Amino acid sequence: MQLNLKNPLMFFDLETTGINVSKDRIIEISYLKVFPNGKEESKTMRVNPEMPIPAASTAIHGITDEDVKDCPTFKEIAKSLAAQIEGCDLAGYNSNRFDIPLLAEEFLRAGVDIDLNRRKFVDVQTIFYKMEQRTLSAAYKFYCNKSLENAHTAAADTLATYEVLKAQLDRYPELKNDVKFLSEFSSFTNNVDFAGRMIYNDEGKEVFNFGKFKGRLVEEVLRIEPSYYHWMMDGDFALNTKQKLTEIRLRALNTKHS
Repeated sequence: MQLNLKNPLMFFDLETTGINVSKDRIIEISYLKVFPNGKEESKTMRVNPEMPIPAASTAIHGITDEDVKDCPTFKEIAKSLAAQIEGCDLAGYNSNRFDIPLLAEEFLRAGVDIDLNRRKFVDVQTIFYKMEQRTLSAAYKFYCNKSLENAHTAAADTLATYEVLKAQLDRYPELKNDVKFLSEFSSFTNNVDFAGRMIYNDEGKEVFNFGKFKGRLVEEVLRIEPSYYHWMMDGDFALNTKQKLTEIRLRALNTKHS
């Protein structure tokens, strides 16, 4: 089944130095941009992470410090990458929980202003887990009846994710061939920040999604315990999380003084 698109849909995958969104860095990014008319464009880029690649990470994706030492940094490619993303919705495998939060962090660190909140996100892993509960290699075998060669390379994983989504649409008639529907279906929570530290409750208000204040309104917590804001700002939280927390705090202060 071909995708029914209103905007270009960019499938992408990251290989990284690790899985800590606030500390780790991108070392490879691959994308496949699918246009509403069916045209496809793809590109893979290696990135110098400006930090050592742990051996445990190299064991997974096979990329070493030597492989990326002469590659551009993310800051050097950030503007051109943002231009490629402009106007696109985004799709990936486990992308809502990892790839998109880390990509947002890299753009913030590079000082490039890109509003990812305007985009729709389709997470093929979430659709798979809701339907079958497996891994990407198993998903590729299950839906496409193919073995995933070169797993954990960004290009292979990106192409496999694209093929799996099309096969999912063929298999499940209840899945609408519509990015807005797929974006909503492949989201477990309605996140305020990409890392999901804060989410919207049923009334559309921001609540904490972790720790001792889980389920409590963010504005209420910041009002009764102002030190919690400073604890988070000084803590090991993603830049995007801190940015959203600050926006809520400033909004509350402006409302109080208006």
